[in-house]
Amino acid sequence: MTDAVATEPSPTLDSANGGLDDGTLASARVAAGLSKRYAAERRFRLYGIIAVLFALSCLTLLFSTIIGNGYSAFTQTMVALDVSLYPQDIDPNNTKDSTQALVDRMKAKGAALDMDLHKIDNRHAKDALAKADTSTVIELATGSPLGVGSPELLAWMKDHAIRESSDEKATRGLLIEYLGEQASAYRRTLQTANYQALINQSILDLFPEVSGRRDKRAVRNMVSPGATFLIRNMVLDDPGLVGKRLTVEVPMSDDLDMLNKGHIRADVAESDRRVSDKEIDWFTRLKDRGIVESQFNVGFFTHGDSREPELAGILGAVMGSIYTMMVTLALSFPLAVGAAIYLEEFAPKNKWTQLIEVNINNLAAVPSIVFGLLGLAVFLNVFGLPRSAPVVGGMVLALMTLPTIIIAARAALKAVPPSIREAAYGLGASPLQVVFHHVLPLSMPGILTGTIIGMAQALGETAPLLMIGMVAFVVDIPGGPLDPATVMPVQIYLWADSPERAFVERTSAAIMVLLGFLVLMNAFAVVLRKRFERRW
Repeated sequence: MTDAVATEPSPTLDSANGGLDDGTLASARVAAGLSKRYAAERRFRLYGIIAVLFALSCLTLLFSTIIGNGYSAFTQTMVALDVSLYPQDIDPNNTKDSTQALVDRMKAKGAALDMDLHKIDNRHAKDALAKADTSTVIELATGSPLGVGSPELLAWMKDHAIRESSDEKATRGLLIEYLGEQASAYRRTLQTANYQALINQSILDLFPEVSGRRDKRAVRNMVSPGATFLIRNMVLDDPGLVGKRLTVEVPMSDDLDMLNKGHIRADVAESDRRVSDKEIDWFTRLKDRGIVESQFNVGFFTHGDSREPELAGILGAVMGSIYTMMVTLALSFPLAVGAAIYLEEFAPKNKWTQLIEVNINNLAAVPSIVFGLLGLAVFLNVFGLPRSAPVVGGMVLALMTLPTIIIAARAALKAVPPSIREAAYGLGASPLQVVFHHVLPLSMPGILTGTIIGMAQALGETAPLLMIGMVAFVVDIPGGPLDPATVMPVQIYLWADSPERAFVERTSAAIMVLLGFLVLMNAFAVVLRKRFERRW
């Protein structure tokens, strides 16, 4: 019997697989699958990088467009004019002189009138007359020689059907009232003077060769109408300027401002631009004389809205936004936090609370204009609250912000570990003490973060405020929540609809200011969360 030779089993060959065994084929399949997965992962990362780069490019394009159009709004083209404040033009009826003699007489008799006539009101006159002796007061009221002041004083007393009396108290009261009325009359005279004629004359003096009604009107229009208000306010603040010649820097018209900033090109055909060749020549001559310069546009931050773009500012809209946000915060924060505490800590878990929770979540997705319609129907038509008032805008935005703050507050309360509550209960605290002494303070950073985000969202809203009439043209700076006002987003909307080129840069500049506020609010929310958040 012969021994069998042991041999190793030969691998099974499969002609259909190219002669490879099953193990080698499986390894090849795994390697191919891994390479496909790695390739898919690389493609996914590439798609993500492309998406991020696309978003950054869009954001860069947006900011570059806004900044490129709006940075020039922070400067203003000014021209220095020599204005002569002729008394015969400002006070043609000698309103001041007719009473100044009485004031001078009182000073000579010992009344301590250490102020100009325009500053005299009833309180100041009373203090001054209280320091005069009895003979002075009686002499002033009984018709002693007072120059031009005596006839007016006596005529005024007779018109008021008051008999001349030597009674000191009555006479002193008459003089107080008389001086107060004369001071008010003089101030009204200063307010209604034709300052525009003085400015027109000062700009025409720079171009004595200009003749013809049309050319003279074009020269006068080189200066902004706001120069009138600037000169008037200067005279009202200091009437001693009347009769003097002073150099005042006033804004130029919006077209010349755009020309100086390069938004209007002088090398194009005259028919294709808003500034004529003559106006360009006059403007160039003013620059050559060194009386035209670009300054920081303080008025953009200190003025309200205006039909003239070179006079328009954002202060009215900023104050309206501040008052609106104050009302919104005062209404939404306590209501939202109270609702979140009740739903999260005290409310029973039943169908009613589930319905309330579903409705709160749904309200967070309702379009904002729906809240504007609600405010129009309820706050204006039913309760009769004033239109275009921050108090109504704040109430509408509070309704819109409530769901956001409630959801954020509930999430912050839920994030507090149950061990905190159990420890407080173990020490004998009541449910109310557990919530307000332990849970609420620990969750307050998250609540404040949600509140700031909700307020930032409300600050940028436009549609609900348009529905309640805050789209009105408001020039005055609001002094309270009940005064007519507008807000920053609505102001941007109004300026964007204006045809003047100068309003384009104002619109972009206002957007920059609004974005700055929003960035600061969101940055404050991030810092607050990082500063006070706890790791449980």
